Amino acid sequence: MGQKYIKLSTYAKKNCITYKTAYVHWQEGIVFGKQLSTGTILVNDDDEVVLNKSFSVATYARVSSSENKDNLNKQSDRLVSYANAKGYKVDKIVKEIGSGLNDERKKLFDLLSDDTISIIIVEHKDRFSRFGLNYINLLLEKQGRKLEIINQVSNDNEDLMQDFVSIVTSFCARIYGKRRNKRKTEELIKNLQNISK
Repeated sequence: MGQKYIKLSTYAKKNCITYKTAYVHWQEGIVFGKQLSTGTILVNDDDEVVLNKSFSVATYARVSSSENKDNLNKQSDRLVSYANAKGYKVDKIVKEIGSGLNDERKKLFDLLSDDTISIIIVEHKDRFSRFGLNYINLLLEKQGRKLEIINQVSNDNEDLMQDFVSIVTSFCARIYGKRRNKRKTEELIKNLQNISK
């Protein structure tokens, strides 16, 4: 039985990536196929995308508090099982405890900085980030990388409530901080006026 091919544009839609990213995959040998004399690129049609050995995959699991450590390990195990079912070889397993609103999560920062990782797999989008996910996706695509979200639906009320408390706490700190900053600025201006007299 011969190999079945699909157009590169179909491959892009199937994997939820832009055509430009799919073209990068073709150029870098991440997917295999052939180019017709007309210029049309056809790639192997395989649900378990045919990957080059250099294609690196990472899983990223996150919970908000250390109380959920057992859940963190189970979440990570599900990610690895999913990757194996897709035919991916997992090169890096990342587990992190921290709020989805925190944009200074060290392990996530290190993972995003590691441009050897081609695919980052997460269970739900809010496991990765509560806000700005589209920006992150766009930047990863520009690098020929991909964020693969297993389940687009999320209903983690406990984690959502913790993030809500974090938002309220953060805004309260900002409000009181602004008052202090205003007084500090007024004090500095007064001191400068006294010096210049």
